[in-house]
Amino acid sequence: MRDYPHRPLPFSEVALTDGFWRARQETNRRVTLRVNLDKCAETGRIDNFRKAAGELPGAHEGIQFNDSDVFKVIEGVALDLQLRPDPALQAEVETIISHVAAAQEPDGYLYTARTIDPAHPHEHAGLERWSWLAVNHELYNLGHMYEAAVAWTGATGSESLLDVARRNFELIDATFGPDALREVPGHQEIELGLVKLFRLTGEQRFLDQARFFLDERGHANGRELQTNYGIPGYMQDHLPLREQREAVGHAVRATYMYAAMTDLAALDGDEEMAEASRALWRNVSGRKLALTGGIGARHHGEAFGDDYELPNQSAYNETCAAIGNIFWNQRLFQLDGDARYLDVLERTLYNGFLAGIDLAGDRFFYVNPLAADGVTDFNRDDSLERQPWFSCSCCPTNVIRLLPTLGGMVYAQRDDQLYVNLFISNAARATIAGVPLDLQLDTSWPWAGNLRLRLNPERPLRFTLKLRVPGPLLGQPVPGDLYRYLDERPACLQLRVNGAAQAADVQDGYLSLTRDWQPGDAVELDIELPVRRVVAHPEVADLAGRVALERGPLVYAAEGIDNDGRALDLVLPDDLELRPEARPELTGGVTLLRGAGFSVIPYYAWGHRGVGEMNVWFERAAAQNGLLTP
Repeated sequence: MRDYPHRPLPFSEVALTDGFWRARQETNRRVTLRVNLDKCAETGRIDNFRKAAGELPGAHEGIQFNDSDVFKVIEGVALDLQLRPDPALQAEVETIISHVAAAQEPDGYLYTARTIDPAHPHEHAGLERWSWLAVNHELYNLGHMYEAAVAWTGATGSESLLDVARRNFELIDATFGPDALREVPGHQEIELGLVKLFRLTGEQRFLDQARFFLDERGHANGRELQTNYGIPGYMQDHLPLREQREAVGHAVRATYMYAAMTDLAALDGDEEMAEASRALWRNVSGRKLALTGGIGARHHGEAFGDDYELPNQSAYNETCAAIGNIFWNQRLFQLDGDARYLDVLERTLYNGFLAGIDLAGDRFFYVNPLAADGVTDFNRDDSLERQPWFSCSCCPTNVIRLLPTLGGMVYAQRDDQLYVNLFISNAARATIAGVPLDLQLDTSWPWAGNLRLRLNPERPLRFTLKLRVPGPLLGQPVPGDLYRYLDERPACLQLRVNGAAQAADVQDGYLSLTRDWQPGDAVELDIELPVRRVVAHPEVADLAGRVALERGPLVYAAEGIDNDGRALDLVLPDDLELRPEARPELTGGVTLLRGAGFSVIPYYAWGHRGVGEMNVWFERAAAQNGLLTP
C-alpha cells in the first residue's frame, strides 16, 4: 500500500524517560485524564447519551458538539492505555462506550443534540438531519468518534466503539457522495477519522469517503454563506482544495483539513494535493505564524488574519490550533522528510501548545496571547487565568490526545535511514533490515544542548543515522524570513562517536552518519544554546521596533512578578547581557534569563504565580553607541 515514505516509530515503542516530557505524560495520566472524565460527567456530556438512549429524562445539555468532547476523552484514555494498562480505567470507559452505543439510532445516526428531542433539536442543530452542516458539527462529532474507535480497538482489542463507527459509516456512505448529498462538514475532522478507519481495516471505501469530502470543497455556490462570521473562506470552502494557496478562516478547521489533505496525498500519491498542502504551509510559516508557533491571530472567528497580521496582546492563538499545527507539520515531515517542518513543530510544541495547560494538569488556556495587561479578560469565558473547563471545552479534551503520543514524534525511518527528530530522553526499539535495534537517548534538552544516543543492534548493522539540528541553532528561527536573529551565527556543534570527534557538517537540517554500527556504540552531540534576540519582518506592523528572546526551543516572556510589577513597558537594550540561570524550585524547574533590571521565564510557564502583566515582544533600545543593530 502506498503511504508516507518516512514512518515514525510507534509512540507505544518509545518510552519517555526525561524529567521534562515524562513528567507531563505522568501528569496527563494521573490528573488531566481524570479531570476531563469528571468534567464530561459533571456537565451532562455523558448523560446526553443516556438521555438519547431513553435511560434518563431531560433536555440536551450544553452546546451542539458536546458529544465530541466525550469521544476525545475516550481517545485520550485509549492512547494512554497503550503506554500503561489500567483495567479499572478501561472498564470505566467501556461503560461510557455502552452509553454511546445505546444512543445510536437504528440506522446508525448518532447526534444527541437531535436524538434526545427530534421535534425540538438543539437550536444550532438544524431542523432536519444534515441541514446546517456549517454550524451543527454532526460530521465533526463523528470524526472524533471514528478516531476514538480506532484508538480504543488498538489499545484494548475491543471493537465495541468500532461497531458503532461501522454502523454509522453505513449511513454516511449512503447519504453523502457524488450521486447523493453533495455537502461538506462545516468543521473538518471526519476526514481524519475516515483515514484512520482505512488504515485499521484496509477498506477502500473509508478513504474514498474522505476524498469526497475534501474534493467537494469549493464546489457549492453560496454554501459558505450559511455562516462565515463575515470572514471569506471561514470554513475553507471558498475554493477547490487543490487551488488553495493562502490559509484563511477558522484556524483549527484549516489545520485539520490540511492534515487530512497530506494524508490523502501520501496514500493516493496525489502530487497536486501535496503541493497545495506545501503551499499553504509556506503561507502559514512565512506570514501567519506567531513566534510561539501559535496560529489564528484573530478572536473574531478564531481565524487567520491577513499576511503579517501578528498582534502581540490581542493575539488569539487557540490551543487547539497549535495542536492542529503539530499534527499537520508531523505529516508534512513524513511526506517529505524535510527538517523545516520539524522546526515549526518543535517551536509550537514547546511554546504555543505547552502554555495551554498548567503544570498541575488541571487548568487550561484556550487563548494564548503574547502579552497581557493583567486587567483585560482574554481567555475564553471571560477570564484572566487558566480555567478548569470551558463552555466550549475542545482544548482540554485535545490536550489529552496529544501528550500520550509524543514518543511517536521522536524517531522516523526510511529504508536504512533512522531519523532522530526531537531531543526527548527515551528508550525505544526499532527494526532495520530485519535486525532489532535498541535505542537509549539521554539529554537535558531544552535546558542544555547535550545529547547522547546509545545504539544496540542485535548484531552489527550498517545504516545511516540522521540527527536533526534544529534550524534555530543554525541561525534561522523559522523557515523563511518572517523572523530573524540579530546574531545569525550558527551555534557551535561538537559531534563524537565512541568518544572520537567527527566532522559535524549539517545538510538539510541533519547530521548524517553512515557506518557499520556495533552493539554499544554511542553518539554524542553537544550544542551551544546561546540567548538569541529575535526581530520580525518589517511588514509585521504590530512588532515594529520590538525584540523577543529565545534560547534553544523556548520563547521567553517577562512577568510583572519578576520585574517590579511591570512587563508591558519593559525596554530591552541591544547590549544588555542576559545570562541563563537555573531555578529548579520555580514553576516546575526552569532556566531564567536574567540581566540588570530584567528577568524573563519560558513562555509556557507564565501565569502560574497570580494575575499580572506578561510580555514577549519588548521595546527595543539603542545600544550605548546610539545605533540599533541592523
